[in-house]
Amino acid sequence: MAQQTHSIGIVGAGIVGLASALLLADSGHNVVVVARDFPGDFTTDWASPWYLQLSLYATHAADSTTTILIKEYYDDRDDESSIWYKDLFPDFESLPKNALPPLSRIGFKYTGQVVNPTFFLPWLSSELTRRGVRFIRRTIESLHQARVLLGTPVIVNASGLGAAELAQDEKVYAVRGQTMFVKSSFNHVVLFQGSEYTYVIPRTYSGGVILGGVSQSRSVSTAVDPHTKTDILRRVNQLTNGAFSWVDPERDVVKDIVGFRPYREGGIRVERDNDIIHAYGAGALGYLYCFGMAEKVRDLACEKMQHSKL
Repeated sequence: MAQQTHSIGIVGAGIVGLASALLLADSGHNVVVVARDFPGDFTTDWASPWYLQLSLYATHAADSTTTILIKEYYDDRDDESSIWYKDLFPDFESLPKNALPPLSRIGFKYTGQVVNPTFFLPWLSSELTRRGVRFIRRTIESLHQARVLLGTPVIVNASGLGAAELAQDEKVYAVRGQTMFVKSSFNHVVLFQGSEYTYVIPRTYSGGVILGGVSQSRSVSTAVDPHTKTDILRRVNQLTNGAFSWVDPERDVVKDIVGFRPYREGGIRVERDNDIIHAYGAGALGYLYCFGMAEKVRDLACEKMQHSKL
């Protein structure tokens, strides 16, 4: 019985679930993760394997993260007052107007990190296994089923899009993304945000870059749209002064990627409801926010344990 009071079950093995498992395990909890999909699975049913992400958190996963120059441009604001993270980067620097690509109103650069899920997720899984975290592959139909299956006093609901059903949260919805991977030595990140969402992100240790993107709210099509590919290339070349004008969308694209980001109206949900801790809704920013969400999950779990003892 004493051991069970320190046991925590996690539903979902996406980046938020795994990050939560890591911090909970490091806090002395016995953790078991149950999920339909795990690192190594490559289906459109979950988002974590597909999106190469920027990260504010350094990790020890040297083979899956890299420090890199990042340039960002916006066409929907006139100054940097809304860029909340600029003070986190010592070399954050505004770019002069004559250095901006067409249509941009502001731009800046800084040195940040990029995470490659192809390597990061397996690394994280191995770290969890080394810490004694157990994994169960099972499709969960309800949080009650998870509670009965795992027998833990606390359940963390990190089910991403699955939270629409498991938490009966009507605010959860899918946003379709489409990108392409091409071989290239392009060596820095370029992002354009505002009226259009466009980016070039080198995929660390994979010998190429991800070209994107698109955000299509509530679309569920898994088919690659050739018109979207053409439009991405148009926008990418406008952003990079033609750096990818050589790319033929049929001949030179190594892989087309379609995935669904788990968004939530009103933003991220991380809160405790009795013995359930909900942690989902990060959308396309799961890798950016996962450890911050995990820290909150850990604190809520410790709070629950203390209340239970009292």
